Amino acid sequence: MAVHVIQEKCKGCSICIKNCPFEAIALEDRLAVIKDACTGCGVCAEKCPFHAIERIEEKAEKGVDIASYHGVWVFAEQREGKLMQVAIELLGEGRKLADSIGTELCAILCGYQVEGLAADLIAYGADKVYLAQALELEHYTTDPYTKVIYDAIHTYRPEIVLLGATHIGRDLGPCLAVKCDTGLTADCTKLEIDPTDKKIMQTRPAFGGNLMATIVCPAHRPQMSTVRPGVMEKAVYDAGRSGQTIALEVELGKEDMRVKILDIVKALGETVSLTDAKIIVAGGMGLGKPEGFDLLRQLADKLGGTVASSRACVDAGWIDHSYQVGQTGTTVKPQIYFACGISGAIQHIAGMQGAEHIVAINKNEAAPIFEIADHGIVGDLYQVIPAIIEALG
Repeated sequence: MAVHVIQEKCKGCSICIKNCPFEAIALEDRLAVIKDACTGCGVCAEKCPFHAIERIEEKAEKGVDIASYHGVWVFAEQREGKLMQVAIELLGEGRKLADSIGTELCAILCGYQVEGLAADLIAYGADKVYLAQALELEHYTTDPYTKVIYDAIHTYRPEIVLLGATHIGRDLGPCLAVKCDTGLTADCTKLEIDPTDKKIMQTRPAFGGNLMATIVCPAHRPQMSTVRPGVMEKAVYDAGRSGQTIALEVELGKEDMRVKILDIVKALGETVSLTDAKIIVAGGMGLGKPEGFDLLRQLADKLGGTVASSRACVDAGWIDHSYQVGQTGTTVKPQIYFACGISGAIQHIAGMQGAEHIVAINKNEAAPIFEIADHGIVGDLYQVIPAIIEALG
């Protein structure tokens, strides 16, 4: 939908300007003018007392010239000059996609004084790095990042754009998709290239994780996906690789800086990195009480691993959300995953089934978790885990 000003009825009262949530209307010669920032929400049409603004349905486009789009792009997310692990994972997956299509793999990097990361991105597999640097890009905010990356996409026309499904990626991805007039498949767990027409097939959980949906974007470009951290294999670092760094011109006006960062407050307290953990000892409602995690920590400490949790324990307030594994938590791929008192709901399995070895401990021998476990122990975890700790010596 779009909005249109009927000039014969417009009185220049500016009521539409005051009510527009996107500051997308201006007065010119005492007539309302719709700017590019308009989203077609229709608030102005509802508020106009003279019925001088109407919503109209735009004609559907037939698509774009798909042949003019080439290359796989990865958004190289960085924070405080440190490359996020999900960017390395996306470069690994992007390399496979690019090789399947027969095109180049590129990374787009935004920030301030982050040129040193360009060499790392090339070492991780990027053929080109598009580098946008400005003080306004030092910390992520939606508008400037969206404008800079959209301008680059509009200029260089990549056929695939991949972002991590992080807090930043989940904010940035939809904004870029709207600007590019294309689709976005969120939280993908699998990406493949259709051998018949080279489209990307994007697979993600649907209907609460009860089925997997494969989505394609046949008529618009770029094809865009966000991928959850920990799902894809990381790219291998090769210091001997060579590539090209292309500096992007950054032009940001006041209208592109609607949000101003006043301060950055980092949370204090215990932190956990489940995506990098080699050994995870996870607990579910079978623990019976929050103190059960103390026992799991003893086993995790003995093994040099970390504790994790199912969603039910988080919802019960037994442990912080940062420890949650599953569809609405973190996706993990450790060497060993202990599932203690976890029944094995499909939403939890979606986040840990990539573990190399799964050890399930549960009193219920019919628990679904045993169907995917490499080793299953039927018994009371409060007897089994102390026996394991003692056996470890």
